[in-house]
Amino acid sequence: MQRRTFLAAGIAGANVACRSRTSRWRFFTDEEARTVEALCAQIIPEDQDAGAVTAGVVSFLDRQLSGFYKPLRETYRRGIAEIDSKAIEFEGRQFAELPLRSQLNLLQRIEKDPDIRPFFNLLTDHAMQGFYGDPRHGGNRDRVSWKMLGVPYPPVRGRLRYDFTDPAKGEKPWL
Repeated sequence: MQRRTFLAAGIAGANVACRSRTSRWRFFTDEEARTVEALCAQIIPEDQDAGAVTAGVVSFLDRQLSGFYKPLRETYRRGIAEIDSKAIEFEGRQFAELPLRSQLNLLQRIEKDPDIRPFFNLLTDHAMQGFYGDPRHGGNRDRVSWKMLGVPYPPVRGRLRYDFTDPAKGEKPWL
């Protein structure tokens, strides 16, 4: 095979692969992402500060399930499907379609269910990692959790120093 033919075939294949992708998610389907977003919004709700949705926790999870969390893919698929099936069983609709109060009631039931609780605990742990972790991993968008806690941006060793001054005392701000 000539080099030009080989390169042309490779470029054509890459174009087809890129065009066929309709979802913005790497791992989740659109439906799964909606369910996970609704779950994370209950785990870390918005109040006067940003919550999981604003912090991009679902993007963090999606990114990690295509990388470091890859061994947990099947666990996530089964867990999300199980939560949606419980929502349909108890409320007649998928979890993301339920009113907030019904979502909370269902999660309280799930916390007591020994079959689903391990997945819910895993999701909670990963949501916390996405909310409080370094933004370079796909979550904590705009460092919202760090700003909420008053934590300075972690320095690269040898470049920056932590600034532990207190803005409440009129000292220079942390961020």
